[in-house]
Amino acid sequence: MAQTSVARRPVLLVHGLWNTAAIFVRLRAYLESRGWPVYALNMTPSNGDVGIEVLAQQVAAFAQVHLNQPFDLVGFSMGGLVCRYYVQRLRAGQVQRLVTVSAPHHGSALALFRFNPGGRQMRPGSRFLRDLNRDLSVLTQLQFVSIWTPFDALVVPAWSSRLPVGQEQIVPVWSHNRMVWDQRGMGAIAAALS
Repeated sequence: MAQTSVARRPVLLVHGLWNTAAIFVRLRAYLESRGWPVYALNMTPSNGDVGIEVLAQQVAAFAQVHLNQPFDLVGFSMGGLVCRYYVQRLRAGQVQRLVTVSAPHHGSALALFRFNPGGRQMRPGSRFLRDLNRDLSVLTQLQFVSIWTPFDALVVPAWSSRLPVGQEQIVPVWSHNRMVWDQRGMGAIAAALS
């Protein structure tokens, strides 16, 4: 790990639909080389067969065991919604900063073709998203940043990654998954954590 003069809070990386923590190999190395202690967990199942609230319980259990201190969260894609549920509904008091990356805060039209619990929750206008978006006040009590690309072909429309609170960073990366391993995406994430 590179030496840094700034003490960095630990960061927990939370993956999205059909992913594992392996999607963060480059991002993890990038952040660790800049002085962040980085953790990542594999949520199971990651195919949407369980609701987002079930995955948020996995984040809570992981954080309780491994992160008994203030920490920052980075949620990619569906992982952004998992992190939001953890922060907004499970009252994750140790979280100081939440960075979502290409998260479908208002759903994705592609989820209309998903019929399992997680897929239905990510549909535009779903009861789950309406409830989560109804009260954003918890997000104003921490440092919240939404990073997204206008060229996202999985979060449709791409502006679904926007929220009216916190900060926003638009990164012109040409695909959804590249947001967590393209140099521009990783740079934006590191800046949001700084």
